[in-house]
Amino acid sequence: MASTLNAPKSDNLRHFIGKNYEISLDQSIKSLLTSLRNSNFQKSTNFVSKFQEFAQSRPDPPLESVWVYAALTFNAQKTEPFSRLSEISDLFQLIVSCSASCNSIKSIALVAPVIYNLHKFVLDLNGFDLGSKKERKLRGEIKSLVDSVLGYINVCCNGFDQRFDELEGLITPLGDLISIWLVSNEVQDMNAESMRVFFPLLSNDIVNRVTVEGCEMIDLAGFVIAEAFLLKLCWKIREEGFGEKVQNELRYWIVGSITGLRSSYFYVTLLRMLLEPVLPISSLVNLEHQDDLRKVLFDALLLVEYSFLSPESVGKLPAKHGKHVIITKLIANHEAIESSREHRDHTKTIVYSDAFANSSLPSLIVKWIRNELGSELSTSEPVGTSPRAFIRWMLNIENKGIKIFDDDMSKFRSAFNSKEASEQEMEEGRKPDSDIFYMDYEGQEEGGSEEDEKTSEGMSAAFTAAARSMQSSEQGGRKRKTKGGKKRKQMKFVKYSITDHSLLTEGRSVLPRNDHSDGGSNLENPSSDED
Repeated sequence: MASTLNAPKSDNLRHFIGKNYEISLDQSIKSLLTSLRNSNFQKSTNFVSKFQEFAQSRPDPPLESVWVYAALTFNAQKTEPFSRLSEISDLFQLIVSCSASCNSIKSIALVAPVIYNLHKFVLDLNGFDLGSKKERKLRGEIKSLVDSVLGYINVCCNGFDQRFDELEGLITPLGDLISIWLVSNEVQDMNAESMRVFFPLLSNDIVNRVTVEGCEMIDLAGFVIAEAFLLKLCWKIREEGFGEKVQNELRYWIVGSITGLRSSYFYVTLLRMLLEPVLPISSLVNLEHQDDLRKVLFDALLLVEYSFLSPESVGKLPAKHGKHVIITKLIANHEAIESSREHRDHTKTIVYSDAFANSSLPSLIVKWIRNELGSELSTSEPVGTSPRAFIRWMLNIENKGIKIFDDDMSKFRSAFNSKEASEQEMEEGRKPDSDIFYMDYEGQEEGGSEEDEKTSEGMSAAFTAAARSMQSSEQGGRKRKTKGGKKRKQMKFVKYSITDHSLLTEGRSVLPRNDHSDGGSNLENPSSDED
């Protein structure tokens, strides 16, 4: 097993002291990369022993030294399933042992090759010719290894967001390091293509941004946490299905995982993925409706007030990252509400709107903008408490020449302005005497009785008649009477129960309950954007 390192054989470790270490490591990596471009490249013992020394000669070795040494010792040629999985397990143990004295951020970032190889192994699972008994055993071992990887990351995440003094950069560009792991994949473009292959559970938007801008060690760690989390999530869905019961269980598990990991870098990475049209999990799970999983993730990410995202905690983050947290969470709230409206899920729309308005995010946004812009900002505030009202307010500030959103938000900004203009045109073209009430049946379950349909049609007619009656009364100043001069009974609006989508709060009963207790609330104008 490769989990234990032998003592270095070289007696010239003094050459690895101070600046000499970085210079020698950099030259060795360049020499290795030159050899990799040779089609007849073989992993020579000279390279293995050299990088073993680099990995052992410091108590806190650079990521490059451990990553390259692990790549050179990893045997990716085995085809027998159990042997291949054992090699991946040995790789994980080797990386853990080499990073025992490293800081938590580097320890997490180093696990990226393990997740890459585990993902590739799971993809090949259906191609293995195994009996049912062996297949069950293999699946059990996969689950055990996936759990171990996420458990290790969970331990490393203790205090993750507070250790910014431990930040360090990469000596070698990330694309070059990745190419060492992809030497057998014949990847030609060692930038975007290699990134997409090596990080299979990251979205295209994140991969493209990293390819152009690069990333820091802590960003890389955030990507690894997100991939380990999604790998575990997808494995649970593969094994347990995605029925209603499983969805409710997943909500609890996701909230518990986010609470345990306590990483804003992981949180933002996950949110950014949800803002894209397709989740990067199609390779692992074949969901008929990705919207269902998107709803589960939105519930867990947006309906819970996590303590590691409190105003005090966000205030301690590096300024650039703190801004990403605030802006990304605001846009995610907006997208969740808009998605619910498009699917005519009025209850969920109310829940997301309520959660945003009652959270600490609105006051945090106002405070952050005032601190950033100071006297340049007028005393005006958002007109309304919805995410759309805040985004509109911030874009109006930008129109005055004060930059708030980053360049990578240009696509969202363009789409938002386009939709605003379209809705404004529709509003102006709407007839003044249009019905103000309507009944929506698209979201009802199929299979209703004929009697139910007649009742629904009657209720719809009643609401329409009531709306027109109200308009006629306002315009003509006349009151309508029923036949015989009798007064009509007044309609009573009862409280609407939203128990099944109750607001999630960290530290207490946070997720939808299965009982039928009354959790109603008095809400006015639920379809209004500003409320």
